[in-house]
Order: sequence, then structure tokens, then C-alpha cells
Amino acid sequence: MQEKPNLTYIKELAGDDLAFEQKFIKILKDEFPVETNIYYKSIQNHEPRAAAEIVHKLKHKFNILSMEKAYTFAVKYEEELRAGRTDMYSGFNKILNTIEDFLKTI
Repeated sequence: MQEKPNLTYIKELAGDDLAFEQKFIKILKDEFPVETNIYYKSIQNHEPRAAAEIVHKLKHKFNILSMEKAYTFAVKYEEELRAGRTDMYSGFNKILNTIEDFLKTI
């Protein structure tokens, strides 16, 4: 899954309001690392259902970053975690790393 995040949705939402766009991006940059840390701790503590709650929050950020395939993947992964399984862990981590790298560049 080589989908790349972008700001298309945010720019469409903001229109000509650059201040709104920057605030939205700042919220993403602030929340994403916190939520990913909670996710990793939940996985580390063998709490897949708690991880599912964070995946639920994170998947909406995938949509905001125009990552439809990643969103669909996260929906399936959330269901898997709710069932107590973590088979899709490595694929989800790749998505998180891709977004983390992107957020560092904007």
C-alpha cells in the first residue's frame, strides 16, 4: 500500500482561510503523535481492544489526509483488534510511519 498523504481535503475545507488551514494542520501534528503513542502502548500491553479505540480515532485522520486505502485498512484492523487479534499490525505501522514522515515535512 503505497498511498501518500496530502493536504487536498484540508485545503478544500479551508478554502482561502489560511489561518484555519494552519490551525487544522497544527491539530493534526499535535494529536497524531499522542494517539500513536497510546496505540503502541496498548499493543505493548497486549490490550488490543484499547488499541482498537485509538485506531478508530486515527482512521479519521487518514481520511483527512486523503488516504482512502489506509482508511479502509484501518476499518478492518479495528475490527480485528476488537476480536483480540493483531495480524495486521505491521501493515498498520507502515501507514503510521508514512503519516509521521509526512507530518514532519509540512
